[in-house]
Amino acid sequence: MDIPVTPKKRIKRKHLPWIAGGILLSALVGWIVFGKYHSVLKVDRRILNIATAEKTNFDDYIRIRGQASPISTVQVAPEEGGIVTEKVAEEGSRVKAGDVLLRLTNANLDLQILNAEAELAEKQNLLRNTQVTMQQDKLNNEMEKLQLSQNKERKRRTFLQYSRLYKDELVSREEFLQCKEDCELAEKQYSLICERLLQDSIYRSIQMQQMEENLENMQRNLSLIRARKSKLDVRAGIDGELGLLEVELGENISAGRKVGQVNDLSDFKIEAYIDELYIDRVHAGLAGTFTQQDQKYPLLLRKVLPEVRDGKFCTELVFTDKRPGHIRSGQSYDINLQLGQPSECVIIPKGTFFQTTGGKWIFVLSPDGTRAYRRNIRIGRQNPTYYEILEGLSPGEQVVISGYESYKATDELKLF
Repeated sequence: MDIPVTPKKRIKRKHLPWIAGGILLSALVGWIVFGKYHSVLKVDRRILNIATAEKTNFDDYIRIRGQASPISTVQVAPEEGGIVTEKVAEEGSRVKAGDVLLRLTNANLDLQILNAEAELAEKQNLLRNTQVTMQQDKLNNEMEKLQLSQNKERKRRTFLQYSRLYKDELVSREEFLQCKEDCELAEKQYSLICERLLQDSIYRSIQMQQMEENLENMQRNLSLIRARKSKLDVRAGIDGELGLLEVELGENISAGRKVGQVNDLSDFKIEAYIDELYIDRVHAGLAGTFTQQDQKYPLLLRKVLPEVRDGKFCTELVFTDKRPGHIRSGQSYDINLQLGQPSECVIIPKGTFFQTTGGKWIFVLSPDGTRAYRRNIRIGRQNPTYYEILEGLSPGEQVVISGYESYKATDELKLF
C-alpha cells in the first residue's frame, strides 16, 4: 500500500529579514540581561607603574610659582608737563627721597608767571591809588566836619544872645525865630556830616579789606605758579632703586603721565597666580614655604586680588622670618601653600591615569598580582604628590597609576 508523502514547508525569502531581526533582538536582550562583553587585554607588567594605597596623613597643600617683587613701588610722574632737558639719574641707580630724576622746561608756565606778576603789580598800584584817594576824601570830610562844627557853635552862641535880647524885648520876634532856625539847621547839618563820615568809614574799611584780600589772593596765586615752576624738577618719592625711566631728551611729556618707578628694596613680597579651581579655598592668612639651597623660608598670604584673568587670580605673600640672600626682583620660587591641616585618609600617588579616567575609575590588582580589574573610585583633595581616595580603595591594595590611553575600553588586564 502506498503512503502519501507530504511536501516540507520551505521558508520563504520574504521572511528572512524578520527572522534575522528576531535573532539580533534576542542577542541584544541577552547582552542586557546577562551583562556586557567582558574584554581582557594582556599587558607586560614591566611597562606599568604600580602603586599601593596607604592610610596615612594627607598634607593639604598646593604648589604655586611666584616671583619676587619689591614690597612697594612709587610711580614717577611729573606734576607739571614740559620738555625733558636733562636725565639726572639712570635706571638701576639708588636714589633717596627728594633726589632730582628729571629736569623739564615749560615756556607756557614762564609766560603765566610773567602775566601773574604783571597783574599783581597792576592790582598793587590800583590799591595804592585807591588808598590815596580814600585818604584824601577822608581829610576833606574831616575838614567839612570841622567847619560845620564851628558854624554850629557860632549859631548856638548867637541864639543864646538873641534869646536874652528877645527876653528883654530888644529884638523882634522874627529876628529871634530866624536865629533859632539857623541854630537848629547848623546842628542838623553837623549831625548829618557825622553820620555820613561814619558810613564812609565803614564803607572804606570794607572796600579796603576786600582789595587787600584780592591782593593777598593774587600773591598766593603768584606763589603757587612759582611753586609750579619748581615742580618741573621730577623728584623721587622714596628711598630705593630707580626702575623704569621711559623718557628721552627733548620729549614733551604731559602732567601726571607715568614715566618710571622707584622700587622700595627695604623688603620683598612674592606675587603668585593660582588656578581659579582653588579660589574658594584661598584666603588671606594662609601659610606657605619654599626651599632654596636646603633652607626653608616661611611666608604668609597677605592679599588675594579679586580679579580672575585667563583662569587665574593673583595673590601676594610676604616673608614672616628670614629672607633669602641676594634676592632679586623677578626671581621665581616654587611655593607650597598650605590650604588645610593634615588629616588621616587613604591616599595613592598621583599618576597619568587621571587624564583618561578623570579620577572616576582605576585598575586594581588582584591579590596574586596577575590580573588588574577596573573599579570605580571617588577622589577628593589632591596635592602635588597624592590623591585623597574617598571611596573604592582600601589600604594595602595595589593600583595601576600609569597612563590608560591604550586600556580605556578594557575591563581586565592580564599581567605577564
